[in-house]
Amino acid sequence: MTANGLFNYVCCLQCGVPLQADETSQVHCIQCIRTPPYFDQTICLDRYLGCLQNALHLLKYQKRLAYAHGLAQVWDQFIPRDLKTHHAHFLLPVPLSKEKLAMRGFNQSWEIARRIQCPEQMQRLPNVLLRLHHPVQQALASRSARELAIRDQFYINPLYRAQLEQQTVVVFDDVMTTGATFNEIARILKDNGVSRVINWAVLRTLEPQQTKTLHV
Repeated sequence: MTANGLFNYVCCLQCGVPLQADETSQVHCIQCIRTPPYFDQTICLDRYLGCLQNALHLLKYQKRLAYAHGLAQVWDQFIPRDLKTHHAHFLLPVPLSKEKLAMRGFNQSWEIARRIQCPEQMQRLPNVLLRLHHPVQQALASRSARELAIRDQFYINPLYRAQLEQQTVVVFDDVMTTGATFNEIARILKDNGVSRVINWAVLRTLEPQQTKTLHV
């Protein structure tokens, strides 16, 4: 990791994007102030085009599972301890659909999440969030297109609904792009009684103008 890792910069407390100079005193970016998302906080390790991108691609697309261990080690080393000691009750990986899981053979988010260090009271539950299959790839889609495509794609395993009520939940994913996936999951969780949702993501996709105005 280099000194320009995203975790070294002042980012929006809610969505994790680097703040502009005139936003730093408010702790939130203008977008989150104008249109607050359902989730409450976001912690990201680095930007998507940073030095960890290749390792993540080798994990996801070449099935090099050893990289999940390496990415978890980097997370544990560089995410400040105070950010990892949330009084959260559960850690939930962003799920793949049954069809996508069968095709890939593993959920990369869970492979990283199950290896990172967590507070003792935080349970890791890989089967709480479930996902319907959507055949359209979203990687290059716009924010509005992703929000439309992801709507109602997630649901809660009925076996866990009562357990989630009035709890704080961490949702973990490998990449946060526009935030549409995290936001939809947070909406579903809060509709099912969760009181607070915190996002943890290894990499955060930034807009070109955001990469030019990083503030330590």
